[in-house]
Amino acid sequence: MNSFANRLICWQKAYGRHDLPWQGESAYRIWLSEIMLQQTQVTTVIPYYLRFIKSFPDVVTLAAATEEQVLAHWSGLGYYARGRNLHKAAQLIAGKHGGEFPTDLEQILALPGIGRSTAAAIAALARHERYAILDGNVKRVLARYCGIDGWPGERRTEAKLWEVAEDLLPERDVAVYTQALMDMGATVCTRLRPRCANCPVQADCVALSTGRVEQLPAPRPRKLIPERTASFLLLKHGHEIMLEKRPPSGIWGGLWCAPQLDETDETSYLLRNDMEISRRVELEAFTHTFTHFKLHIRPVLLELAHKPIRAQQQGCIWLDVDEALGAAIPSPVRQLLLTLQASSRVS
Repeated sequence: MNSFANRLICWQKAYGRHDLPWQGESAYRIWLSEIMLQQTQVTTVIPYYLRFIKSFPDVVTLAAATEEQVLAHWSGLGYYARGRNLHKAAQLIAGKHGGEFPTDLEQILALPGIGRSTAAAIAALARHERYAILDGNVKRVLARYCGIDGWPGERRTEAKLWEVAEDLLPERDVAVYTQALMDMGATVCTRLRPRCANCPVQADCVALSTGRVEQLPAPRPRKLIPERTASFLLLKHGHEIMLEKRPPSGIWGGLWCAPQLDETDETSYLLRNDMEISRRVELEAFTHTFTHFKLHIRPVLLELAHKPIRAQQQGCIWLDVDEALGAAIPSPVRQLLLTLQASSRVS
């Protein structure tokens, strides 16, 4: 066994994480955790994971659920395409694989939302198969240890990192080694303030010996992030709020959302839907940041004199605010509903 892998395996057994709720579980549950952990921290994922497996303990149960039920459990976790792909993959597993999570790597890769590293992690952690992983944390560990320059998202740099990941892969204890890489990136070789004194491979880490720990891996090349502005209409009648279902694709696809308009469209929207306003309050504006742009949200509370005919149309729903918080809603809408809920209790 190579020295790098051996040191990481010994370190993981002594100092790594052993109490994560998906460790030692089935391929289904490891898959679920891996999808949730994409671009999301462990502390955020754990309560979502526990709530999810309580409602969907296996692939068959998940496949039988509606997309709305799945997204309601995903609400607040962000990157909602992950939830939609998870549901589609479960339906494929139920239909093509008899409800059993596939064992062949190519079959795992064929599932929606699963890339090379995620497939390898499932195979390594669930079945101890010898496949290399390369998620964001692992890229950082390997870039520093081997002194690999360049932004890991660039194709040439990523190819180098994959080559290194394959070369360093041990012949045995692959599951422990895979977990060690994940734990190292999450707890020791962190992006900010790495704990190099606690690193089991510090003796031959290129970044440490050359004084480039803070410089590696190279950051994503800077580019201007587009900014957009929109009004969110909180249409309220009594204790109920009106929500519209978003189109199945795009931002917040398939979720229930407050009507989102360009700033100048409010009047025409109200006239078009025969909405008579008894009270209008502009709430505090805030910004929601996506991966590729920033959305400046201007929320407006509109109390309606009566429920419009539109309330009966497909794609719209009236819910009590407390009930709406349990629906499949995006984070900004949840934030606004919590504000409404708090203010109604005060009043």
